[in-house]
Amino acid sequence: MFGIGDKVAHPMHGAGVIADIVREKVAGAVQDYYVFRMSVGGLVLKIPTASSHAVGLRPVVGSEEARRLLSALPAMETEMVSNWNRRYRENLQRIKSGDLYEVAGVIKGLALRDSQQGLSTGERKMLHTAKQILVSEIVLALGEDYESIEGRINAAVAGEQVV
Repeated sequence: MFGIGDKVAHPMHGAGVIADIVREKVAGAVQDYYVFRMSVGGLVLKIPTASSHAVGLRPVVGSEEARRLLSALPAMETEMVSNWNRRYRENLQRIKSGDLYEVAGVIKGLALRDSQQGLSTGERKMLHTAKQILVSEIVLALGEDYESIEGRINAAVAGEQVV
């Protein structure tokens, strides 16, 4: 169970803070909900507390883990199938896993593909979403600003070693 002020990550929306816990009556049933406010973009979600684990809500990674991920990103190897439809589905599953290393792999693979062949509109949107998910969590983990973290991730994806 999370408390107000806890930093948490949602697999499909990125990281944010539990702003409140409210009790509401929906379809005749009373439930408690986390009011999840994204640190980037200001999105607000209400997530039932009882099913938060099934949704994939988890604590934000620690600062050391965030630094390890940034260090590993330049050397990260990615493998993507050539079939667009299959590649899209596999990347979507990797993002939905909530694993930051999987999300980073999607970013690295799509960025590489973009530099070589370009991306379709769907994959360009997926790259943007994956990047937002990764950046939002690392921003909360390290306490740095969005632009700085985004720049470090872009440099790491390009193969530069970042700290």
